[in-house]
Amino acid sequence: MTHLSHSVAETESIAAELARTLAAGDCVALEGPLGAGKTQFVRGLAAALGANPRAVSSPSFVLLNIYRGGRLTLFHLDAYRTVSADDFESIGFAELLEQQGVVVVEWADRIAKILPGRRIRVSIEVMGKSDRQVTLERLDEGGAQP
Repeated sequence: MTHLSHSVAETESIAAELARTLAAGDCVALEGPLGAGKTQFVRGLAAALGANPRAVSSPSFVLLNIYRGGRLTLFHLDAYRTVSADDFESIGFAELLEQQGVVVVEWADRIAKILPGRRIRVSIEVMGKSDRQVTLERLDEGGAQP
């Protein structure tokens, strides 16, 4: 499903719609260039799940932020600075997937080989200064589901 966003608020709203469908154990793989709004999308997820959206920040330097207090714990990871998927795996990625929260990975394409087959792929494409095309795909075993 593809959405067009004209503002930060609309991007957060798209994320909130997705959040209503998330269940324990889901993995959200975020893709898009620098400045596309990946962290803003996570802010919308956190708010809709009941966590404090003001606590959301890019985990580029810390690799992992955890947002609690909502209906599901949100584990927010960033693969931008990882050298390889093996490095990312060594920080406990597989264990996070078993924590019965929602795992969101920014720059997920950098660690594609270790992502679970069942995941939600979110691609954010910059269309203009504040315009974004947000594409959501539910994947299972590497293939899109109707």
